[in-house]
Amino acid sequence: MVKKEFKINGMTCHHCVKAVEIELQDLGVNSYEVEIGFAVVEYDENKISEDQIINAISEAGYQVAN
Repeated sequence: MVKKEFKINGMTCHHCVKAVEIELQDLGVNSYEVEIGFAVVEYDENKISEDQIINAISEAGYQVAN
């Protein structure tokens, strides 16, 4: 199990948070905490890759900061 923080650009409100939460939930991560500007995600690296999480955040309309 991996727990990682992703910094997210472009989030400004609770609606943004909800959009990211929905994408992470659909992806099937073990747990997540999303706030404006970041997400802490716990996931099984044998089932879900970091790239899949970054793509899910992108699907919500936001960009993960490097």
